[in-house]
Amino acid sequence: MENRVNTYHILIKGVCRCLICVTALLKDAWIIAIETLSWIELQKISEHMALSRVVKQLGIRNPDAVRLGYGLVVETVRHKNIIDKFINSQLTSKTLDELTMGVQAFLRLYVYQTRVAKNWGKTDLQEAQNIAKLGRAILGWQTLMYVEPVLGFLLTQKIKPLLDKATDEEHVALETFHPTWFVRYCFNLFGRNDAIAFLKGNLNPPPTYIRLNTLRGSQEALLHKLYADGIIVDKVEPLQHAFKVVSSKRPLTRTDSFRLGNFFIQDKASCFAAETANPKSGATVFDVCSAPGAKTTYLAQLMQDKGSIYAVDFSRRRIKTWRQEVGRMWVNMAEPIIADACLSLPFNRQADVVILDPPCTSTGVFAKLPAAKWRLNQKSIEKMAEIQWQMINSCAQYVASGGTLTYNTCSITVEENEMVVERFLQVHPEFSLIEIEPKMGSPGLRGLDKCQRLYPHIHQCNGFFIAKFQKQ
Repeated sequence: MENRVNTYHILIKGVCRCLICVTALLKDAWIIAIETLSWIELQKISEHMALSRVVKQLGIRNPDAVRLGYGLVVETVRHKNIIDKFINSQLTSKTLDELTMGVQAFLRLYVYQTRVAKNWGKTDLQEAQNIAKLGRAILGWQTLMYVEPVLGFLLTQKIKPLLDKATDEEHVALETFHPTWFVRYCFNLFGRNDAIAFLKGNLNPPPTYIRLNTLRGSQEALLHKLYADGIIVDKVEPLQHAFKVVSSKRPLTRTDSFRLGNFFIQDKASCFAAETANPKSGATVFDVCSAPGAKTTYLAQLMQDKGSIYAVDFSRRRIKTWRQEVGRMWVNMAEPIIADACLSLPFNRQADVVILDPPCTSTGVFAKLPAAKWRLNQKSIEKMAEIQWQMINSCAQYVASGGTLTYNTCSITVEENEMVVERFLQVHPEFSLIEIEPKMGSPGLRGLDKCQRLYPHIHQCNGFFIAKFQKQ
């Protein structure tokens, strides 16, 4: 009997310790989520950058808390327009934007977790109460005092009346979680049905892809090591070294294969861009806007690390990351250069291959980085297209006779893609579009069939555009 009692007390202590651990994990995750959302709103930066700042600032090292907090952030930001509209419908004397950053972030997370994640169905009252307690513990009861009465209404009110009052474009925007202006833009570009298919394709992130690094061994040997690390993959055709991750026993970045540089986490659209450039061993390559190194390391791999790659980027911070990735992937023939690609590049020679991946509006990666869609407007597209024009126009002079220039963006707008291509061909008649190999995407718009477009809902990857020119 005494042994049973002792065993019972041991079990109770274990359960209590587990409950304490879970409570601490949830609190850390919500602290991370509230702070990260506040940084995103205040600085208009990406989820990744905001999270990095918060983790460094708070010193929270529990990877499970970081992952949970980041997941809450991404999904809350993804649904931001409908969450904000719902919250504002229940606030009285103030709007959401008039509240402090911490309270804004908490209310958004609260509505996501209690309503949106439940598909606006029945609410778990106990869960809601626990979240409210978390909010008080993190922000203080005085900070939340103004919105405390609203929390109950947010649990009970229906979303349907708000949707019923919306126009067609607004209704689609709220149902697919996009800005209304962007829905209107897509309707005009693709037509209503195709636009809705594309917008719905942004509801879920694309699969995770990796590119095996054959500088570290044969593909067969690398696959064997992946399997030993508990990573199951499927080959992506027709690409040479790209694989879709089916499952992994632990985060990819915490595996031996990742640490040893056996693979790079790289979307298949990015892999496609590198293979499209098709650099030969021994060639001279200018990789413009190169950081953080996905393209550089793949180009070096395709060249068997023989030849020269000059990797240009304007950001010293991003070049620091580029150096780390180039080192991890065992690339020796690439040299970083910090320069502004809108101006003349610091070269007195020409390249066999120039690949330009300029800054863009990222309208093709809303599924993966949803914060980007709330920072943009129609003028953002026009401003970015002008920057892209300056860059591609600058790159033209560095392409050797008979050489190629590959231009790609992770945007789906025509202003940043086909219209830049048309303008370039008018100003530079010495260049012509050539066929892209391998064939994997859909034809470009505006009659530019030799260009390739990738869409999330069709190709299960980031939205992407690629054009390849040859200098006569």
